[in-house]
Amino acid sequence: MPRYLIRRLGQALLVVAGVIVLTFAVMRLVPGDPAVAYAGPKATAAELAEARRRFGLDEPLPVQLWNYVRDLLGGDWGTSLHTRQPVRDDLLQAFPASLELVGAALIIALAAGIPLGIAAARYKGRLPDLSVRLSSMLAVSVPVFWLALALQTVFASGLGWFPVAGEYDASLDRTSPLHLYTNITAVDALITGNWPILTSTLSHLVLPALVIAAYPAGVVAQMTRAALIEESSRDHARLERALGFGETAVLTRFALRPALNPVLSLIALVFAYSIVNGFLVEAVFNWPGLGRYAADSIRSLDTPAIAGVTLLVAVLYVAANLAVDLLQGVVDPRVRAR
Repeated sequence: MPRYLIRRLGQALLVVAGVIVLTFAVMRLVPGDPAVAYAGPKATAAELAEARRRFGLDEPLPVQLWNYVRDLLGGDWGTSLHTRQPVRDDLLQAFPASLELVGAALIIALAAGIPLGIAAARYKGRLPDLSVRLSSMLAVSVPVFWLALALQTVFASGLGWFPVAGEYDASLDRTSPLHLYTNITAVDALITGNWPILTSTLSHLVLPALVIAAYPAGVVAQMTRAALIEESSRDHARLERALGFGETAVLTRFALRPALNPVLSLIALVFAYSIVNGFLVEAVFNWPGLGRYAADSIRSLDTPAIAGVTLLVAVLYVAANLAVDLLQGVVDPRVRAR
């Protein structure tokens, strides 16, 4: 296990190093002068020179790359050109809201996808299987912005069951102010016993979380079905049937655990995908997360902020894959020998 851990950590660090170099290259290739974006189009030559000196743009590229890596390791992710705040502080403020949204979506996706996959495998070739496969294909293929607008129109504007947009009712800031500890509103409201904001946040969370959960739920259901069918065709499953176990028991008691290995790998991929996919959903539901910050950064050609968002998503992806690989190594020792 230690050798496997060291090998996977080394691979993860190599990927992060590659992403750092890539984000630096992208910052330098993006059209537009960051000094002009920071100082303004009417800045004098002296003000532009000062901006270039401040951001190190007057240094040779290798020196700029070294300074960039050194600053990142020191916790300095640069200064946003449009908020004029440190990018790290902006990300720490925006990311918890995205994490709250994607976390809720993945819980919904797993809670729905795994049982649906089991039902499809149990009734393979019959009506429940066909229904799960069709609904999974539909969930995977529908564009998120269309699904977001459809749910918003039907369940928020039409039926009035859920709020149209926002993270919670803004009027509660006056009547029930929230004390922040994690910047995750639902968690902070739960910790502090702020039930009005907790209730409001959960009701605002339903529609955007359902939209983001659609794709991972469909993929998890399909993957669970395929893995269970493969496991239930192995010799151990035939032996279990010969011993008198029913088909449902064979699937849930004996085949499910090994079948979840590929599903675990999938969760890491789906997590990073959902973070990025959530950008559009956040825009539709006016959710104050990374999506809105990234959109504002792109609109203002804020290269340090764009690089910060890119780097954060990449690090999250690598960390999620590393966590899943280590978990698989614990669950299935054969993985460590590959």
